[in-house]
Amino acid sequence: MNIVLAGISAKFIHTPLAVHLLSRYAEEQYGIRSRAAEFTINQSEDAILAALYRLSPDLLGFSCYIWNYALVRRLVPSLKKVLPGLKVFLGGPEVSFDPAAALAETGADFVLSGEGEEPFSRLCLALRDGLPLESVPSLCWREGGALRQTPPAPPLDLAKLPFAYGDLSGFDNRILYYEAQRGCPFNCQYCLSSAEKGVRFQPAGKAEAELKRFLDAKVRQVKFVDRTFNADPRFAMRIWRYLAAHDNGATNFHFEIEGGLLTAEQLDFLRTVRPGLFQFEIGVQSANPETLRAVRRRNDFEKLAHVVRRLREGRNIHLHLDLIAGLPHEDYESFGRSFDLVYGLRPDQLQLGFLKLLKGSGLRRDAAEYGIVWRDEPPYEVLETAALPFGDLLRLKEIEELLDLYCNSGRFSASLGYLMPLAGRPFAFFEGFARWRREKGLAGAPHTLLDQYEHLREYGLRLPGCGAEALGWRMRFDLYSHEKCRRLPDWLPVLDSPALQKARRALLADPAFRREYLLEYEGLTPSQLERTAHLDFFPFDLLDEGDKAGRDAPCALLFHYRRTDLLGRAAVIRLPGQKIRAILQQIDPFGDTIKMNW
Repeated sequence: MNIVLAGISAKFIHTPLAVHLLSRYAEEQYGIRSRAAEFTINQSEDAILAALYRLSPDLLGFSCYIWNYALVRRLVPSLKKVLPGLKVFLGGPEVSFDPAAALAETGADFVLSGEGEEPFSRLCLALRDGLPLESVPSLCWREGGALRQTPPAPPLDLAKLPFAYGDLSGFDNRILYYEAQRGCPFNCQYCLSSAEKGVRFQPAGKAEAELKRFLDAKVRQVKFVDRTFNADPRFAMRIWRYLAAHDNGATNFHFEIEGGLLTAEQLDFLRTVRPGLFQFEIGVQSANPETLRAVRRRNDFEKLAHVVRRLREGRNIHLHLDLIAGLPHEDYESFGRSFDLVYGLRPDQLQLGFLKLLKGSGLRRDAAEYGIVWRDEPPYEVLETAALPFGDLLRLKEIEELLDLYCNSGRFSASLGYLMPLAGRPFAFFEGFARWRREKGLAGAPHTLLDQYEHLREYGLRLPGCGAEALGWRMRFDLYSHEKCRRLPDWLPVLDSPALQKARRALLADPAFRREYLLEYEGLTPSQLERTAHLDFFPFDLLDEGDKAGRDAPCALLFHYRRTDLLGRAAVIRLPGQKIRAILQQIDPFGDTIKMNW
C-alpha cells in the first residue's frame, strides 16, 4: 500500500512536524512504510495537486491547521476525481473538534481526532489487512449514509514518541520543530490546550539524546512546540543545562514559557548562557485584570515584569512578548494601556496578534456572551466584540503593521529609542504615526527600506522636541546596523574629513587591529574589507546613551556583518578612544579632528 502524508506549511522555512512524527512512529512500532510530502501555502494549488497525483497514493493524509485548511478543502475533491480508489484521511486541530463537518465539506473518507500516531498506524493496518474499522481508535467515517465514530485513543506514552527527522542534512536553513511534552497546566479559553487536561513529558534522557542530534548537525534553529515548556521547573532546568553544556555555538533553541513560573535559580542560570542560544516567547496577552479573569489566564503582571527585566539584564536571551487584541472586556483604550505596559518591558519583539476563534476553544463556545463576531473562514479572526467595534479594530491593524515594520524588524531601534519618549507613550506614538500615514495615503502600500526611513523621519520631526540632526545620527546608526549601505539619503548626517578617512584606512590595514577585531575577515585586502565591514564615526556614543558624560564625546564604531543576532543586526564594537587618538596624531597631528576630544 502506497501511503503519503501531506504537510502544508505556512512558509518553506517551517517543517511540518506532525507528518514526520506519524510516519516514523508507524514504521518504528508497526513496520508500516509511508512517505512525508512537504508543501507550502505559497505554492499554487495546481502544483500541489500535480505533485500528489504523481505520487499515486492509495492512502493520503492531510495534517489540517488554520493556515492550510481552506486549501485542503479544495484539494481533496480534485484528488478523489483524478485518483480513483484513493482513500483520504484528515487529522489535526481543524478537523478534530467537528469530524462530521470535516467529512461533509471535504469529501474525505476518514477523520482522525486528537493525537494521531497510534490511530494512523491502526488505520493503515485495518486498510492493509482487511481489519474492521472499529478497531481503529479516534476514527470518524460514514458507512451506508450513517456516521460512525470510535472511542478516542488513550494518551500516547511519550517514551514511544520517535525522533521526527531522519537525515538532518536535508533540512538546511529550515526551522525544525521539536516536542518534549504534551498538554498545558493552564486553561486559557482562547487556546486549544485548554481542552486537554494535564501535562505529559518525554523521558528527559531520551529528549537529551535527541537534542544532541540537532546539536551535532548544527541546525540553525529548533523550536519547541510545547505550550508551556517550563511547566515542570526541574524538567526545564535539566534540558536548559544540557543544551548549555553541549552548546555548539551555532544552534538557537526557541521556547514558549510562562514567565511567572521562572525560579530565582533559573534566572541566575539563564544569565550565564551564550547570547543567542535561547529565545523565549512569553504570552502576556493583556494587562487588564477583568480580561484575564474572563479568559481564565493567571497573570501577575508585576511578577512577570520583574522576570522580564531580569532576563533583559543578561542581554543574552531574545525575548518575544505577545498581546492579543479582541479579548473580552478589552476596548481600544484598555488595549492601549496593555500595549504601553508591555512595550515598556522592551522586548526584542512585541507581537500584536488578533483573537482567533479556534474550533474547540472556550471563547468560541462563549462568543455570544462577549459579543464576539468573527470571520467564517480560517483563521476565524475576530471582526469586533462588544468592547471593540470594527472601526477600532482597524486602527489596531494599522498599528500592528507599523509595529512589525519599525519595531519587530529590529531596523529602527536607535531611532525609536529617541522618538518614543517625545510622543509621551508608545501607544500614542504608533497611533499618531498610523494616522499620519493614513492621511498621506501611505498605509498598506509597498515601500522601499529608505522610504520607510524617510516616512519615520518626516513623522518624527513633527513631534515636539525632535532634532533633525539628533534623529539623523540615530538613523545612520540603524541603517549601518544591518548592512553596508551603498546609497544614503542626502539628509543623513556624516562626520568625515580627510583625516578620518585616512584613520579608517589605517585601522583596516593594521595587522594588530585586524587580529583583534576582524579575524573573520582574514584574507581580505583593506579595500575588500572596507566594502564588507564598516567603520563609522559619530559625535556621541550611541551604544551607551544612558551615560550622559559620554554623549558629547565622539566615538568610532565598527559594524561587524559576520556576527549578527537573530534579527540580522550586526555586532557593533566601540573602538577605544586612545586607538583613534594615536592614529589621528600620526596622520594629522595639527588637524581639526584632534580637537574633537577623541
